Amino acid sequence: MKPSAAPEAPGLAGPGALARLLAPIRTHLVICAILSTLSAAAGIVPYIAFAEIARVMLEGPVAEPARIWTWVGIGAAAAGVWLLLFVQSSRVGHYADAAITYELRTRIVRCLGALPLGWFRSVGSGKVKRAMTGDIEEMHEVIAHALGQLTGAITVTVVGAGYLLFVDVPLALVTLGVLVLMAIVYRVSMRSMTVHMNRLIAAETRISAASVEYGDGIQVVKTFGTGGRVLRRFDEAVDEHTQAFAAWVAEVRYSSAVTRVLGSEMAILVTVTVAGLIFLRNGSLGVADLVAFLVVAIGLPNSVMPAVQAFQGVRKGRMGAANIERLLSRAPLPEPERPQTPSSHGVEFDRVTFSYDGEHNAVENITATCPQGQVTAIVGPSGAGKTTLASLLPRFYDVSDGAIRIGGVDVRSIPSKNLLASMSLVFQDVALLRDSVVENIRIGRPDATDAEVREAAKAAHIHDVIEGLPHGYDTLLDAGGGSLSGGERQRLTIARAILSGAPIVVLDEATAALDPDSEAAVQDALATLAVGKTVIVIAHRLHTIAGANQILVLDNGRLVEQGHHDDLLAHGGLYARMWAAQEGILA
Repeated sequence: MKPSAAPEAPGLAGPGALARLLAPIRTHLVICAILSTLSAAAGIVPYIAFAEIARVMLEGPVAEPARIWTWVGIGAAAAGVWLLLFVQSSRVGHYADAAITYELRTRIVRCLGALPLGWFRSVGSGKVKRAMTGDIEEMHEVIAHALGQLTGAITVTVVGAGYLLFVDVPLALVTLGVLVLMAIVYRVSMRSMTVHMNRLIAAETRISAASVEYGDGIQVVKTFGTGGRVLRRFDEAVDEHTQAFAAWVAEVRYSSAVTRVLGSEMAILVTVTVAGLIFLRNGSLGVADLVAFLVVAIGLPNSVMPAVQAFQGVRKGRMGAANIERLLSRAPLPEPERPQTPSSHGVEFDRVTFSYDGEHNAVENITATCPQGQVTAIVGPSGAGKTTLASLLPRFYDVSDGAIRIGGVDVRSIPSKNLLASMSLVFQDVALLRDSVVENIRIGRPDATDAEVREAAKAAHIHDVIEGLPHGYDTLLDAGGGSLSGGERQRLTIARAILSGAPIVVLDEATAALDPDSEAAVQDALATLAVGKTVIVIAHRLHTIAGANQILVLDNGRLVEQGHHDDLLAHGGLYARMWAAQEGILA
């Protein structure tokens, strides 16, 4: 049984992604658009009222007070309606934005929780951070701001253009021609926006990933004065972002400048004044009508230019939505259609083969049995495939060929939650949460009592250390473990594993980076953890696994030797050479 291939997700500019993701708040968006449209229509009425007042006053020597006060009332009422509708539109838009942001972040977290751990190792944290923050922020701009700006701009333009055409068609066509020309130039200047935005997003993702890596490796950076490869990757990402932005600016600098000039109040003022004076001289336009144009037409760019920015925001939002949809469309870890529960917990590797890239096998055709209640050690040179083989057991990756069974049941037939609950995983790299000591241990079994947590800590030989902390078990830790040493952090994770009581224990280089005293304490804790369980140990220090029930020796992804310590030494193969080399170093 081979794992199903993950479907190809849409690209960053996948069509329709924004509409699909915003479907749950479609009703709110429609209401927001309607309110924005009515608000914008009401907002331009005071300008029209002012223009009509001017026309009334300029039409004859005696103005009509009734008409003037009528327009004053209309303008004042429209201003009040504009304010009311604008506030309501903003409230609906921000409410919809908050709702969809919550839903999307919840969906992303659930999606991330269902993805194989190997996916995170391959993509890094940059893409995840981008989806959770940057891409959602781009969608926020669309919902909370761009939608209202676009509908408002369209409404103002339509209403304003209608009024100008009502006053004088020829001058209106000349005036609107400037805005049409601006739209054409803008369209030309933005013709390759998607290409440039994709390049910028890719560079920003690399910058984010390099920044996290730099922060995690700051101790190395400070120790050696430079970040070496980390800083080079960061510099390269920043350079790529700079070059991408510079290329975009170089392409649009002239057309963008022309767009801004044509969309400015000054351009409309000059156009209306020059064309209006010509029409006045020809007798086809009255002074009152020219004043109306000067009042209303000059206000149109105030809505058009924000709409240009809003349109860019919509395009960014579309790309952000497509990126989120791409993440959400990643195939989760396949769950079994007919779940099975193993009756025992012996582990069997049956002709297991796995490749990270589909071309080169990291492990190949490995067959071995790890009996329940015994310790199986996996050793071999660096890069031999030890960690890869262990990662296949909890399904951090799925095998490319062959099968892994627990109690005779293929791990792919066991629900992932049950599979992980059956294992205690202790790695060389300790993972702690920014929480109290007791909660860090309680991860192993969330319903455990404080007394049970303390018993697990005692079994892991870490209780006395915890009691010596400023607030004991309530001491808050950061991701680095605070004041705890490497061995103490390791014993904390072992306490977590002991508390879980899982019948299968996987130890990946759990003592590789420890000093002799810490190693001895951790070994005692591991001995307690392993009692009566199926234990798989990956180790570089061969003396730590000399007493294992069986030892699997890997080399270049293949199982080359298998047996007890004494038998392997007598065989004189790879294990014997590794043992001799380490004994020589220790001697």
